[in-house]
Amino acid sequence: MADFTNDNFRLDGKVAIVTGAGGRGNSIGRAYAVALANAGAQVVVADLNGEGAQAVAEEINADGGKALALQVDITDTGSVENMAVKTKEAFGGIDILVNNAALMVEIVDKPLIQTDKDRFDKSIGVNLWGAINCAQVVAPYMAERGGGAIVNQVSAGAFPAQSFYGVTKIALLGATTTLATELGAQNIRVNAIGPGMTKSDAGLALTPDDSPMVQFVEAKTPIQGRDTPDALCGALLLLVSEAGRWMTGQVLNVDGGWVMRN
Repeated sequence: MADFTNDNFRLDGKVAIVTGAGGRGNSIGRAYAVALANAGAQVVVADLNGEGAQAVAEEINADGGKALALQVDITDTGSVENMAVKTKEAFGGIDILVNNAALMVEIVDKPLIQTDKDRFDKSIGVNLWGAINCAQVVAPYMAERGGGAIVNQVSAGAFPAQSFYGVTKIALLGATTTLATELGAQNIRVNAIGPGMTKSDAGLALTPDDSPMVQFVEAKTPIQGRDTPDALCGALLLLVSEAGRWMTGQVLNVDGGWVMRN
């Protein structure tokens, strides 16, 4: 067997889908899509916001990468199936799925004890079912190519869950380990990333620089309380590339050490 080199992180010839990659300007999804393209992957930028997806795809293409923008509702199986078909038509198959799309800012304004059924159903529908739905549709395409990698976006807010948002993300972690078990025989690896407080547009809207929560997190983390979306991309490339071929059912907490606070 060849020795390990940095080429193990390359994704040349791979096809990746990133959901939630075009909705909010300086977003984690955009950072993921750009990082995958820079590593050599052909990238489908998928988002409910079609214009936002198109902007990110154009950015990648202008920089010499290969990207396709698709509008998709991850809660609708027909929409996800169309995404998979269009991806295969454009790039020949699917190797990587990053389930990044989620509700966050929209569901942190009320505690769980005040969450009604409609709000619960919508939030679980996006944050949990959306990822499962995409995995169900995409897994057969991965199996056709001999395997693949799925990465689910959980959250530091799930460890422990102390909000309704955290509840949806700890549920997604359960789906991650379950799918890893069920899809392993098809050589499909399923892992998760747990971001800490990130200086994305959405994160800054929720916790601006002068927020007491920012001060609290910075006081509790060993190295730094916040970082930009690109700080998550190293973990992503590990989980979807040959470099991480022996990893499945894991969550990588990228949070400055927040998860080990006492």
